[in-house]
Amino acid sequence: MAEGYHGMGNKSHEYASNSTQVLGAAALVTSGVILLFLAGLTAVALVLLAPVLVLLSPLLIPVGALLFGTVVGLLSAVYFGLALVSGVRWFYNYVNGRRPPGSDRVDYVRMRVIDTASHAKDYAWGCGGYLQAKLRHAAPGA
Repeated sequence: MAEGYHGMGNKSHEYASNSTQVLGAAALVTSGVILLFLAGLTAVALVLLAPVLVLLSPLLIPVGALLFGTVVGLLSAVYFGLALVSGVRWFYNYVNGRRPPGSDRVDYVRMRVIDTASHAKDYAWGCGGYLQAKLRHAAPGA
């Protein structure tokens, strides 16, 4: 008997069902039966309620649209309010020097705007002097 477990007589032992497999199969069959029952119940309910839904659709569609708009409007107001509160809180922390996340970007942009304005001012002063010199040459008595 050099073959041990791999012999022909022990093949039935490898495929024997244990309690876990039996419980799994029972759960699978039970859930399948329940889902099949619910699918049949849904189909019967749709067949019976279809005429009622068709008759009431002129009333149900506007009511549904009104409810949808109300819910979306309320949720939007809540979320915009939360965004406003968090923005005001961030700005309050930034103004008081508490360095909230992203404040380094705001500082960088602020410095870029200040530098650009300074360069624009210097350029405007240069252009103004150039135009005044041109005016003096064009009208020497002025």
